[in-house]
Amino acid sequence: MNKNDQQFMAQKIRTQYVEKESTELDALRELDAKVKRPANVFAYVFGSIGAVVMGTGMSLVMTDIGAAIGITAALVPGIAIGALGLGMALLTYPIYKKILNLRKKKYGAEILTLSDKIMDQ
Repeated sequence: MNKNDQQFMAQKIRTQYVEKESTELDALRELDAKVKRPANVFAYVFGSIGAVVMGTGMSLVMTDIGAAIGITAALVPGIAIGALGLGMALLTYPIYKKILNLRKKKYGAEILTLSDKIMDQ
């Protein structure tokens, strides 16, 4: 390894240990994440729960799991549970958009002010 490669590697390792300055761009990224994170977390959790509920209903309809847990006629409850899960899955996106739009209204002015300040520099 030649001298330039060694210096490059040393600099690369060194940058991992130097404290970074907080810039306005970092603050803008944090605000953007603050807007999007709650909506994303809701969508992942609620959508996943909806998919599991729908799968449970499908399992009741298509297998003999209902008989194993003591449900003699599992078709009707399975369809109802599956429809509930499908409804949850279908409602995930509209609720996600509503949460996201509310958070955009709440933090929009602050984000626009900070982004204008960054772009004018």
